[in-house]
Amino acid sequence: MEYGTSRRDDGLGEPPVVPEQRGGVHGRMPLAVVVIDAEGRVTHWSSGAHRLFGPTRGQAVGRPAVDLMPVSGALRGAEVRTDAAGRPELDDSLLGPVYYRTAGRARMADPAHGQVDVVWWAYPLVGPGPERLLVLSADAKGVGGDSLGRDERIAPGFALHTEFPGAERLAGRLPDILPNMGPATAGRIVAQVLDLGYPVLEISHHERVPVTPDWGMPRYRERRARQDAVRRSAVTVDGAHDGVHAPERWPDPGDVDLEYAAVRERLEFLNEVSGRIGTSLDLTRTIREVTSAAVPRFADFAGTHLRAQVLAGEGFPDGPPDVTTVWHRVWVEHNDEPGRWDDTVPVGESMAFPEHTPFFRCMVTGEPVLIPHLSDEMGDRIAGQFEKRDLRPLINGRSILIVPLKARDVVLGFMVLLRRPGREPFDEMDRTTGAELAARAGLVLDNARMYAYQESVAETLQDSMLPQVTPRMAGCDTATRYLPGTRLGRVGGDWFDAIKLPGSRTALVVGDVMGHGLTSAAMMGQLRTAVQTMAALDLPPAQLLRNLDDLAQRLGEHYLATCLYAVYDPVRSELVLANAGHIPPVLVRAQDGRSELLDLPTGAPIGVGGVPFEAVTVRVAPGDRLVLCTDGLVEVRGQDIGAGIAALCESAAHPAASMDDACDTIIRALAAASRDKDGRGGRKDDVALLMARLNGIPAGDVAQWRLALDPSEVGRARRLVRERLLSWGLPESVETAQLLVSEAVTNAIRHAHTHHVRLRLVRTDALLCEVTDDDHELPTLLGADGEDESGRGLRVISELAREWGTSRTGRGKTVWFEQALAHPGERR
Repeated sequence: MEYGTSRRDDGLGEPPVVPEQRGGVHGRMPLAVVVIDAEGRVTHWSSGAHRLFGPTRGQAVGRPAVDLMPVSGALRGAEVRTDAAGRPELDDSLLGPVYYRTAGRARMADPAHGQVDVVWWAYPLVGPGPERLLVLSADAKGVGGDSLGRDERIAPGFALHTEFPGAERLAGRLPDILPNMGPATAGRIVAQVLDLGYPVLEISHHERVPVTPDWGMPRYRERRARQDAVRRSAVTVDGAHDGVHAPERWPDPGDVDLEYAAVRERLEFLNEVSGRIGTSLDLTRTIREVTSAAVPRFADFAGTHLRAQVLAGEGFPDGPPDVTTVWHRVWVEHNDEPGRWDDTVPVGESMAFPEHTPFFRCMVTGEPVLIPHLSDEMGDRIAGQFEKRDLRPLINGRSILIVPLKARDVVLGFMVLLRRPGREPFDEMDRTTGAELAARAGLVLDNARMYAYQESVAETLQDSMLPQVTPRMAGCDTATRYLPGTRLGRVGGDWFDAIKLPGSRTALVVGDVMGHGLTSAAMMGQLRTAVQTMAALDLPPAQLLRNLDDLAQRLGEHYLATCLYAVYDPVRSELVLANAGHIPPVLVRAQDGRSELLDLPTGAPIGVGGVPFEAVTVRVAPGDRLVLCTDGLVEVRGQDIGAGIAALCESAAHPAASMDDACDTIIRALAAASRDKDGRGGRKDDVALLMARLNGIPAGDVAQWRLALDPSEVGRARRLVRERLLSWGLPESVETAQLLVSEAVTNAIRHAHTHHVRLRLVRTDALLCEVTDDDHELPTLLGADGEDESGRGLRVISELAREWGTSRTGRGKTVWFEQALAHPGERR
């Protein structure tokens, strides 16, 4: 029966294998390894100790050793008595300082299996660490104790390691049965154990068998079956003789060295790979790390393929792969001469793999495919499945291993690994190592894939909620910037908007929902939609914020947001602003380049309720710039917000060639101001920035008239429009404009109550016409056939105008339309 320790079980014991025939006694044992401190408490408890004595590591560490195992009785070399409950009756008197080695056998009760006979070795430890006693123990039955004759016996003992062939290599095995410790501690304990005596099994006083670890490497033992036949570490019992005969020679520890070295090399490789891959969540970089980690240490060629959906960030692939599944070759590493693989297996190629190939078998089964040697016949057959390339010079005669990259039992991709002729072919151990490499790589790739997918979803969500602001509005130009925060999810509640209003006016909005993540983004979407809806009703700024506050309270107690709402009238050259707890805007005067923070009533955030909002009117001049932003731009943790606002005012005043340049200047300046002297820090909150250049509309581009409530005024309106358009140099626009004005004025005169209707024309990039009366009922677009007397006016306007609309005013309503200009002339 063979026993031992394995790194797969953290170096502290391995489950026993199937017992051999009677008479087989091996020096490889499933040792229980226990370390006890000066107070008699367990500081280390191996998995072998768990199997032999019962308690788990978590249950044992920190408890008195006498409660767990026959420590004191074993040190006396006495049998261990048990109480009525089957627990050992122990004496802890010998748990003080121990200055000698001891070994022996003890018997303790196991409720599940009756009496358990154990052998043990105890070493006193001296040094600066807490370790004071090292105990090695094993099941005596497992090492042949019950198989020996009446006159035969087996007992633990000690011997100098130099008594055996291969002494130095044998001594090197000792650290493998010790707990995982630092080099200094392990070296100190090993030196003491070797000085006190190497643990051995004494069999019938005739032979001593050194206890060595068994690494459980059947594949290597199969490979070396012939060597094992003469190097087997069993001591056989010859029934024809009264005694035990040793083999022709002692087991060569070199066998164990080979097995141990092979496992250690694989573990070191996997640990190194684990440290190299997954250093970032960038999918492309992760793929390169995974592929490069295999060459040249494990393979001479490595190529990684991923499913198209994974690379495109489209979420988790649906269904198992098949012959129609498209794969991308995302990276290749090799140590062949440069360029040899480039034409045949180019990086970036997309393809589907044929069914009768090892690549297809790996991707469908999700299991590694190993071909130790790819013969010319087999290589030709595989290469024949690919019509556009000749793979034979690259694969024939090589060893090939294909491992799947999986996550949650779904194949995301696979790696093709090749070794050149002359190098040791892939074997079953390599298959296991490659599978472990692929498992770790698959997890890392899946993390990167999920992160990329979440980033894509977040960006799509954020982009869908942010408006596509028209850079040029009537009388003003706009530029915007949105920067997602660095917090996980990269989704926030900041927004901006520029909304066209009647009378060539523009509403400029910026807001910030408190909090971050999808919930805040969803709230932001609702509030932004509400602002757009109320703006279309042409509500005054203070009233709009009042209605928005009421809505937020109805939606829920968590709807809290700051908002700044401004209406720019380019004809009057004025701004009307109302604030709900937001950062005040900055106004940069065109005349002298001076910037100022507008002094507005702060108001309470939206959703607080019960706080009035006030509007402020500010006179502006053509060329002035208005800058609105959220607090993510000016607020930095650990700094006063006043410093950020001052930096905003300063950077906004810098001259710039364009509006976009001006926005970039502000972003760069505020980003630099947020970092400390070592370049650390920066903003984590998202940022919304809206800048508007208030160009105004010259008086010469505006014409307005009052029309009496007389049907004859319709003809006069047509003449006035014709004359003005001709004076503006727009003869091609006269006919359509006259028709549309005629319909709008006719409806207004018909429904007005007082003595006049107002008609206004505004020339910008388009021709804007507004007809205002004192009737508050908004007209409705109706279907009309050839016999209807009414309902045609708005239908004609909707068919011929570029845009049109209706809105209520304080004194009635306005019907407006825009007409594209055939020759708009020079913009003023």
